[in-house]
Amino acid sequence: MRLTRQQTAYLLAATGIILATAAILLAMGRVPICKCGYVKLWHGEVVSSENSQHLTDWYTPSHVIHGFIFYGLLWLAFGRRLSFGARLVLALLVECGWEIVENTDAVIQRYRDATIALDYYGDSVINSVMDILAMVLGFWLASRWPVWLTVTVAVALELFTGVMIRDNLTLNVVMLLWPMDWIKEWQAGVFKHGG
Repeated sequence: MRLTRQQTAYLLAATGIILATAAILLAMGRVPICKCGYVKLWHGEVVSSENSQHLTDWYTPSHVIHGFIFYGLLWLAFGRRLSFGARLVLALLVECGWEIVENTDAVIQRYRDATIALDYYGDSVINSVMDILAMVLGFWLASRWPVWLTVTVAVALELFTGVMIRDNLTLNVVMLLWPMDWIKEWQAGVFKHGG
């Protein structure tokens, strides 16, 4: 399939945004890969210095859901007035902006103070890039799937991660913005009692 000039421009813009984000994160002092010296496809231990350091983890589904949300909001805001590529570039700007903000010292400390993420030291650059690509996957899936399937998958992902690790996108946002002791205690219980 041959790309049009406009599609090529959007692809180059998207690639440039992702590369610029990686460069900014490196300039901020983020480690390229886990300090452990290796890269794993999946890291499933939440309370660990390796959390958010490898390619995927329990928070990857949250980024897929970001893609669902961004697709839906941009569709509602612009409909067909903006092409898929233009809407994806806007979604990438938001997601990449969040990855940068999330990895500032202030937000890292907020996570450590307000949530169960006591060993959280920010994302590795490779983890941030994979989170961004997970958002792109979610955005693309939402463009292909019917709304009911997108919503069903989002709810299923939230429930699954909520059951497995007592955390998910919803709880993450709540605890970052309005920390509640009872949620923090409930979340910590999974690690004290093993489930």
